[in-house]
Amino acid sequence: MKRHVLVVATASLLTVGAATGLAGAGQGAQGRVAATPRAPDGRPSLEGVWENNSATPLERPARFANKPRLTDEEVAALERQARRVFNPEADAVFGDSLYLALLAESPAATSPFPTGSYSQNWLPDRTFEHRTSLIVDPPDGKLPPPTDAGRRARAAWLTRFLQRPGGVEDLTLTDRCISYGIPDLFAAYMSVYRIVQTPDYVAIQMEKMHEFRIIPLDGRPHVGSSMRQYLGDSRGRWDGETLVVETTNFHPNGNPMGGLVKLSDQNLRLIERFRRAGADTLEYTFTVDDPTMWTKPWTAMINWKKARGQPYEHACHEGNYSLSGMLSAARAEDASGR
Repeated sequence: MKRHVLVVATASLLTVGAATGLAGAGQGAQGRVAATPRAPDGRPSLEGVWENNSATPLERPARFANKPRLTDEEVAALERQARRVFNPEADAVFGDSLYLALLAESPAATSPFPTGSYSQNWLPDRTFEHRTSLIVDPPDGKLPPPTDAGRRARAAWLTRFLQRPGGVEDLTLTDRCISYGIPDLFAAYMSVYRIVQTPDYVAIQMEKMHEFRIIPLDGRPHVGSSMRQYLGDSRGRWDGETLVVETTNFHPNGNPMGGLVKLSDQNLRLIERFRRAGADTLEYTFTVDDPTMWTKPWTAMINWKKARGQPYEHACHEGNYSLSGMLSAARAEDASGR
């Protein structure tokens, strides 16, 4: 297996405005910038394999409460610290934990689930940028207050997650290898996406559990509300250079949003926007509108980068033998009469 040393990539991921074009083939001798890559029907081409290895946390850390963007020097300092703290032999740190651990100057301070046997060596490089949160609305970079129902739902999810399961029904969808949900917010852990595009459909394959989304672009209405799915029911349309996807009809027991603590329920209306922002960058913006979970909608933006490889098989439980292992403690207690 190829070794991945954590060398943090670029200091800046700046969005390129549509008026400047995208450097698909680089600048020519006269400074001419190549146009946005196009599909055969003339639409912007979103095709390819993309990955989310952003180190930027979903919410703005308290340390940067009034600082939406870092300076070049501050980004460079974080990069140097990441190389030092998260060397290849360090315990693996996933998602937002890496960034927060750097601010705390202690990986253990924000890594609640240490692996003890899974090193940083096997994770992809993380990319730092000037932004201090993925959330762009509210402007403070923080999630809005949850509703009372949303607060109770998250507390129940967390209680269930931390308890030892007594049976399969006590395990989460991610533990059971059923679904990670959308949008996938768990960066740098098989966060790879293949997009295939035709005039009538866009298909998105996720490396985690090989979930597929097939999104019609022909204006058809959503299916009836009685048909609910783990990834919802998606419909897409073009708004100029941007693909806009609306997804409704989520399953009441589904959509953990990339394995994070439960952030949505069956009443979620998810609006996603996909836009080419560079030769190797796809700007992915999404709005979570879920009135039973949040007091108001919130929006985040993630820069997906061109992947250097391809999605690989995600065997997950490999025949579900891991389930029997995870439940073995409960079965031993049953056998002992406790």
